[in-house]
Amino acid sequence: MADIQFDEEVDITDKVCPLTFVKAKVAIDELDDGQVLAIRMNDGEPVQNVPRSIKDEGHKILKLVDNEDGTYTLYVRKVEE
Repeated sequence: MADIQFDEEVDITDKVCPLTFVKAKVAIDELDDGQVLAIRMNDGEPVQNVPRSIKDEGHKILKLVDNEDGTYTLYVRKVEE
């Protein structure tokens, strides 16, 4: 497991694009500024699209971890505009 402390986590492995980003965005919106969200997602489209979309929203990508089971965990710090 990664050594990053997080405040909340969301599992979007059961979703497909574009719902992967929608569910991740809703989870981030519920956080306070500066809190960290761990997003568990499948390899492929989610790993390519979700980090880019979250970064485009202005949030800080801390780390993307390969869980070595076909999933990844993305750690994101919420940044208020």
